[in-house]
Amino acid sequence: MTASFFDRENTVAPAGFNRFIVPPAALAVHLSIGQAYAFSTFNLPLTRMIGITHSAPQDWKLTEVGWTFSIAIALLGLSAALFGRWVERVGPRRSMFTAALCFGGGFMVAAAGLHYHQIALLYLGYGVLGGCGLGIGYISPVSTLIKWFPDRPGMATGMAIMGFGGGALVAAPLSLLLMDHFKTATSNGVLETFVTMGVIYFMFMMIGVITVRIPAADWKPAGWTGSAAPRSMVTKADVLVEVAWRTPQFWLLWGVLCMNVTAGIGVLGQASPMIQEIFPGRVTPAAAAGFVGLLSLFNMGGRFVWAAASDYLGRRTTYTIFFVLGVALYSTVPSLGHLGSIGLFVAAFAVIISMYGGGFATIPAYLRDMFGTMNVGAIHGRLLTAWAVAGVLGPVLVNYIRQSQIDHGVAKAQAYSFTMYIMCGLLVLGFLCNLAMRSVNERHHYVSPARKK
Repeated sequence: MTASFFDRENTVAPAGFNRFIVPPAALAVHLSIGQAYAFSTFNLPLTRMIGITHSAPQDWKLTEVGWTFSIAIALLGLSAALFGRWVERVGPRRSMFTAALCFGGGFMVAAAGLHYHQIALLYLGYGVLGGCGLGIGYISPVSTLIKWFPDRPGMATGMAIMGFGGGALVAAPLSLLLMDHFKTATSNGVLETFVTMGVIYFMFMMIGVITVRIPAADWKPAGWTGSAAPRSMVTKADVLVEVAWRTPQFWLLWGVLCMNVTAGIGVLGQASPMIQEIFPGRVTPAAAAGFVGLLSLFNMGGRFVWAAASDYLGRRTTYTIFFVLGVALYSTVPSLGHLGSIGLFVAAFAVIISMYGGGFATIPAYLRDMFGTMNVGAIHGRLLTAWAVAGVLGPVLVNYIRQSQIDHGVAKAQAYSFTMYIMCGLLVLGFLCNLAMRSVNERHHYVSPARKK
């Protein structure tokens, strides 16, 4: 494999290429980096690295471990913003390969942190390096699939992003299996699991690197004329990334994404310990891992179903559903916990997480509607700074409010109730941002030099 293999011009698809080969390439990368959603499976074991079966005085606290996930998500958003234009310039193959190096290598550096019991190395490896792999890998296939599927942009982004939501479906049971396999009297198996997963995910991401292709500049789907049924707030013009991020529409969408993500990501980051603490003695660690996997399934399915539905419902209507239904469900969660209804509790969060995932998959199509296709990948990268903020805000709200409640004598089973009501407030703010959306003013539209003459 030579360096030229990664050049953009060597990834252009030949005539007659089947565009449905590209989504599996995207899935190979997104299913791998989607492991981040199963990181909560490691939370409790990471607080027992020295004590093995229980937390020793020298072990890390859960609040310290929780920062690993937050840093990774923060770097996801920041790296997507910083490298968005680079990804569009070099193409998906080189950027996917870079993501594989960062994500796989991040596990190795984190494993060194576990070996030396240095939490800074855990933050640097999984958080910083792995987070860069998340960001670059996340945006790499998105604009490529939008170009392959201009006739169904919502469905396209759903295909591109559904794998990220489904990563935990594989990672949660795999993590438990590997930790159990490597567990000894002197190790709880986390270190060895990190090394193994780093190798596995690098190899799997390389499948996407090898198979991905981009369409020729003049390519269009067979029988597609480029026209579509008129829909409000869908532009036929383009807006440059340098202009887009100065418009009110960009920042309203930033608020929409940030509020939707904050409300869901804190729950995902603590899903495993949360359900064990709300239903003490009734939910085992294995069952909690199953809960994480179920949320992953709905996260993954919601990304495709909601994004594809948005092609017919419209993006603003789709987000209105997310926020209104989300408030209704979050407000009932504390009551479900008090009633001890595990089934209804799981069902409520399954729907919530499907809309959380659907929000991620629908936002690139929303951006395409607002700003056109020319710079949609770079604009998407900058918008993901909202995810970076939410990745810190969501887990911090859940972790620290939980700890504060416990410190004030609240039982662990009730410690999450106040957080659920805060999430409702965030969703109301997101609803107001979405309600304020209007079409981008024509003065921001790109005019080619040829048209200016």
